Amino acid sequence: MSAAGPPSKLLWAWLATRTAALAAAAAIVLASAPARAQGGLPVIRDAEIEQLLRDYAKPIFRVAGLSEQNIHVVVINDKSFNAFVMDAHHVFINAGALMDAKTPNQVIGVFAHETGHIVGGHLAKFRQELANAQTGAIVALLLGVGTMVAGAHSVDAGNAGAALMQAPQAYIQHSLLAYRRAQEEYADRAGVRFLTMSGQSAQGMYDTFKRFADETMFASSAADRYALDHPMPQERMAELANLVHTKYWDKKDPAPLQFRHDMMRAKLVGFMDRRDEVSRRYPLTDNSLPARYARAISTYRYGDMHQAINEIDGLIRSAPDDPFFYELKGQALLESAHAREAIPPLQRAVALAPDPALIQIELAQAMIAANNAKLADVAIPLLHAALIKEPDSVDAYTQLAMAYGRKNDYANADLASAQAAFARGDNKLARELAARAQQRFAVGSPGWVRADDIVMYKGAKKNPLAIVP
Repeated sequence: MSAAGPPSKLLWAWLATRTAALAAAAAIVLASAPARAQGGLPVIRDAEIEQLLRDYAKPIFRVAGLSEQNIHVVVINDKSFNAFVMDAHHVFINAGALMDAKTPNQVIGVFAHETGHIVGGHLAKFRQELANAQTGAIVALLLGVGTMVAGAHSVDAGNAGAALMQAPQAYIQHSLLAYRRAQEEYADRAGVRFLTMSGQSAQGMYDTFKRFADETMFASSAADRYALDHPMPQERMAELANLVHTKYWDKKDPAPLQFRHDMMRAKLVGFMDRRDEVSRRYPLTDNSLPARYARAISTYRYGDMHQAINEIDGLIRSAPDDPFFYELKGQALLESAHAREAIPPLQRAVALAPDPALIQIELAQAMIAANNAKLADVAIPLLHAALIKEPDSVDAYTQLAMAYGRKNDYANADLASAQAAFARGDNKLARELAARAQQRFAVGSPGWVRADDIVMYKGAKKNPLAIVP
């Protein structure tokens, strides 16, 4: 049995470098910790964007029978166009895909495709396929080694052994890639079905895949079709063309949804692009609200803060019930060391936002930064309310530790610090801080029990940060 270890590791390393399909396998491993399913990926958290993406995904998840699955859409801080699933509870999409997509329907089409992977159970099935491939390859590899040893005094036998060792690699690679291609074809068909069932056009999905097919057509024309983990571009588009022309093909996105989409793109551009690029995409001659939004964000990031606040106030006058303009003003003031001035706009944002958990954390941060004991008292229940929705928030636990520290409540401060460390993935520090918190709490008290959950955590399925409202 001990001999099986090294070949397995060697095979895994070889597969990881030779097949694109193993990106998904790496993601499966990455997602194994329940409390930190994002695995340290560069994630963008934003209340406005996340609310919009939830609205995009909701009808797709509903018709796919996943409404009760608690699936989260996560935005990755990457400007390339990509989307993927890690497990049955997360759909990841790059910021670049959101910035590039011109209509909501294009993003919704991507979600429909990725939902097809979840419904098909593709990650679990692919993991099993990998395990089967590794087992078969280990047997073949050991057989090849045996032949080489037996043929040490025979050139022909030695060459036969080397050939046996190499043969499984090409077979396994093609087998796994064929399996992935079949999964992609299934996800395409399922995605069109979900769009149709939810009364939406499949045109956005088709247009997105058509553009990428056109971009990859030349590169893939000379490629070995059996060495690709996606269907050949021309074949994929031909198959999609037979599926997408449903009765909803010409249905357009509602104007309010398109406006929110344009605002999201402007926000991402304002935060992620250089100032000259923002000016190029949204010149001063463009007086639309998305253009003004992007320029105000860029001014706050790169320009004069006084001018930025004036521009944000102009946005608020144009749309006084938009919570995210108030949030932007509070964020700009907080980050420019005007914590007390940031509190009123953030309070207004919390009052207006449909799901204010992230803004509540920001408001609590401003209250704690204001260095006022009474405000710290107000911040603590705000953070506890936010943590019901955001139980893995490092920022919320960090702010909570600071607030309890201001009150000289060192037991709860240590517990919150332990929870922040656990959410970051630093289990060693989390256990040390939780053990110290236990010594300050009465044995069996709620705080002691929560600290004990962290001390005793051994990678079990239960998330010690989970909060029952």
